[in-house]
Amino acid sequence: MAADGVILETRGLTMRFGGVVAVNNVDFSMKEGELRCLIGPNGAGKSTFFKCLTRQYKPTSGQVLFRGTDITGDITFQIARRGIGIKTQVPSVFDGLSVHENIWLSARRHHKAREANKITDAIIERIGLGHTTKKLVGRLAHGERQWVELGIVLTGEPKLILLDEPTAGMTGDEVGRTTALIREINRNVALIVVEHDMQFIKAIAAQVTVFHQGQILVEDSMTNILNNQRVRDVYLGKHAV
Repeated sequence: MAADGVILETRGLTMRFGGVVAVNNVDFSMKEGELRCLIGPNGAGKSTFFKCLTRQYKPTSGQVLFRGTDITGDITFQIARRGIGIKTQVPSVFDGLSVHENIWLSARRHHKAREANKITDAIIERIGLGHTTKKLVGRLAHGERQWVELGIVLTGEPKLILLDEPTAGMTGDEVGRTTALIREINRNVALIVVEHDMQFIKAIAAQVTVFHQGQILVEDSMTNILNNQRVRDVYLGKHAV
C-alpha cells in the first residue's frame, strides 16, 4: 500500500492517436476507499483515460500506479489479479447460463468449490438478485444483467472497481437500485465511475474530476462543481443546475 494512502495514481499519462492528443500529460490520484466520478463533454478524454487505466489502450507515455506499484505495462488479467475490478459499459456475461452459474464460475477462479458456493450465494443476495438465481442471464432485464456483471467483478474481492457508465440504458427504478448498490460497495471498496447521468452522479459522488480537451479541468466536490462557472461553460450548461 502506498504510504500516503493513495490507491491509484497517474503521472504524466498521455495517449496519442496519430497527431491527436486524447489524454495530455494527466496527473491524477485518489485515496483508498474513495468514490470518484469522471465527467466531461464528448471528446474531453475521460473515456480514453479510463481505457488507459483498464489497459484497453496502451498509454503513449506516462505511468499508472496502483498502491505505489507501477502497473503501466500490465495487461487486463494482471490488473485484475492486483485487486482492480473492471466493469465495461456492455455486460460481459454468459447469456446461456443462469445468474448463479455466471457468478459461481467467476468465484471458482479464485476459490475452491465449497467456498465459491458460499461467495456466490452471498454476492447474489448483495446485488439483490436472489429471486433470479436460476434464471438465464439472457432473459433478464437490462439492469439485472448489469448487476450480474457487477457481481462477477465482486467475486475477485477487488480493492478498486472501475465502472464505465453503469446506468446507461437503465430505467429510473434500476438507476435507483444501482445507486444504492454502489453506495453499499463503496463501504469497503474504492470506485472510479465514468458517467453522463448527472442526477446519478449527484446521488453518489463525493469528489468529481472534470476532463476537458484531454486534461483535468478541475477536481472538487459535486456541490462546488455544479456552481463552477468554468465547468458550466465547457460541459454542464447553465440549464443543468
